[in-house]
Amino acid sequence: MPVEFKDYYATLGVPRSASEDDIKKAFRKLARQYHPDVAKDKKTAEAKFKEINEAHEVLSDPEKRKRYDELGADWKHGADFHPPPGQQARGQRTPGGAQNYEFHFGGTGFSDFFEQFFGRGSRFDSPFAENGFTGEQFGRQRGPMRGSDVEGDILVTLDEAMRGSIRTISLQRVDPRTGQTETHSVKVRIPPGVQEGQTIRVPGHGEPGPNGGPSGDLYLRVRLAAHPDFRVRGADLFYDLDLAPWEGVLGTTVTVPTLDGRVTLRIPPGTNNGRQFRIRGRGLPKGRSGERGDLYVVANVHLPEKLTDEERALWEKLSRASHFNPRAT
Repeated sequence: MPVEFKDYYATLGVPRSASEDDIKKAFRKLARQYHPDVAKDKKTAEAKFKEINEAHEVLSDPEKRKRYDELGADWKHGADFHPPPGQQARGQRTPGGAQNYEFHFGGTGFSDFFEQFFGRGSRFDSPFAENGFTGEQFGRQRGPMRGSDVEGDILVTLDEAMRGSIRTISLQRVDPRTGQTETHSVKVRIPPGVQEGQTIRVPGHGEPGPNGGPSGDLYLRVRLAAHPDFRVRGADLFYDLDLAPWEGVLGTTVTVPTLDGRVTLRIPPGTNNGRQFRIRGRGLPKGRSGERGDLYVVANVHLPEKLTDEERALWEKLSRASHFNPRAT
């Protein structure tokens, strides 16, 4: 079935020839603008923030971006976009040819377009498929059988990973043979400390079981939303702190953001580019233990690209006065 095409380049406001650095800069600028924590219209900002994250999820990943670009001229078809030949819709499973349901999700933070081309799809756990039954053999079975499991992705913000939340998503099941559509809401509990790639199981919300059997389960894989300030590694957070050359040389005192508010950090004299400062217990929760990871502040010393005549004269004076030689053995 057709889905609404998502022009991820337009979402981030970059050309299709944009470099990885261009995409990163565009995302950070927009994410800061529409982050729900800072925007006045939180509902509108939240929807926009999810669109930006979805675009970044695809375009920042070389493999996903290549697949996206390979859609070719079809990208211009907009709302009438159809999958390329041979592309099976995600969230759809045909066990032995006996069933053919399509699943669509709402409230997960990802569009149907993303789920179809870049999501997990679904998996089939029925013993019929596992044992090689054909569609004809499937139809002759009389006993109730468990339905297949359905998989999807759910976008989780760092705030949700920090404190946990209850999300309501809509699950739409379509039978293309009859055109019948069933939609119902599902409450999904996101526990504190959930990590990238972790799977959340929602029992009984997969495909209905054949011959009155129990339904399969719904599995949602967590995709942590990219944050404009922090990078995530397990339960630890990393923040890039931009410093001027003289701040690295002379030292300074700065305030840096955390998920709990800003903290003061002293930068000692002689701080080189890439040096890390550890702030204990300011990362994400580590599962159910309540213990938290750490925040690492990474020094990012910038050099001026353009100089005034006065600035150049001062740098030249420094070069003559200084005995520092980084290449000295």
